[in-house]
Amino acid sequence: MLPVVLLAGGFGTRLSEETALKPKPLVEIGGRPILCHIMEHYSRYGMKEFYVALGYKGDCIKQFFLNYPYLQSDVTVRLGEGHVQVTESRGSDWTVHLRDTGLHTTTGGRLYRLRDRLRGGTFLMSYGDGVSSVNLRALLDYHYAQGKLATVTAVRPRGRFGTLTFEGERVTGFKEKEPAEESWINGGFFVFEPGVLDYLEDDRTELEGEVLGRLARDGQLAAYKHRGFWECMDTLRDKRYLEELWDSGSPPWVVEEASAAAVAAGGEAARWN
Repeated sequence: MLPVVLLAGGFGTRLSEETALKPKPLVEIGGRPILCHIMEHYSRYGMKEFYVALGYKGDCIKQFFLNYPYLQSDVTVRLGEGHVQVTESRGSDWTVHLRDTGLHTTTGGRLYRLRDRLRGGTFLMSYGDGVSSVNLRALLDYHYAQGKLATVTAVRPRGRFGTLTFEGERVTGFKEKEPAEESWINGGFFVFEPGVLDYLEDDRTELEGEVLGRLARDGQLAAYKHRGFWECMDTLRDKRYLEELWDSGSPPWVVEEASAAAVAAGGEAARWN
C-alpha cells in the first residue's frame, strides 16, 4: 500500500470568506471537507495511509480527525464515568499522520519536512484543495513504465468564460466554457520516487518552479495527461461550482470503487498494492 502526502498548510487567501475561520482543506462540499473527498478518491484505489502536511490553522485539521471516529459512528456516552464508547463504526479505515510543517513553509519545504517518512519507496502526493476523476491505477502504471523519478498529472483547466460568435454586429452563437485544447497545467496527483527528496534543500524549497524545473532539466519528470474531470477550489466561485456538481447527484470526481482484486491484478499495478 503506497503512502499519500497531502499538502494542507496554505493560507487560502483567495477563499477568505471561508478560510478566515478554517483552513481551506476543511471547506465543505456536500457537507464534507474537500480534504475528505480527496482522501476518499485515493482510498477507492486501496491507498489508505496519508501524511497530511499542516500549516495555517493546522490545529483545526487535527481536531477534525481526532473527532472523526465519533462523528462517523454511533456512540454511547456514560456521563457519570466520563466514558465514551463507539457502538457502531461507519468511519473510514485510514491511517492519518498529521504533521505540523510550519506556517510559512513552501510546498517543497513541507515535503522536505516529511522526508524521513518517505524513503521507503514510491509515494503519491497532491494538494489539499483539488478533486479529480484521475484513474490512479493508470497513473501509476504510466509512472512505472516511464522510469522517471517523478510524474505529474497534467490537466486542462476549465475555461472561466463562455465565448460569443458574431456575424457583423449580431451574436450568432454562444459557446459554453470549455478547457483550452492545448493548455495543460500542473494538476497535482503526483507520483514520486524517493530520489525526488534529494532535490529538496530546506523549508524554502519551491516544489513547482524549483524542484519540478530541475527534474525536467534532468530528464526525470514525466506528465500523465488526464482528459477527464479536474477542479481546484481556489475561489468562492469554484466552491459554488463544486457544490452544484455535488447537488446534481453525480459529482464527476466520485468514480466507481476499485476492488482490491482489480487494484492488484496485472502489469505494474502489482508493484503498488
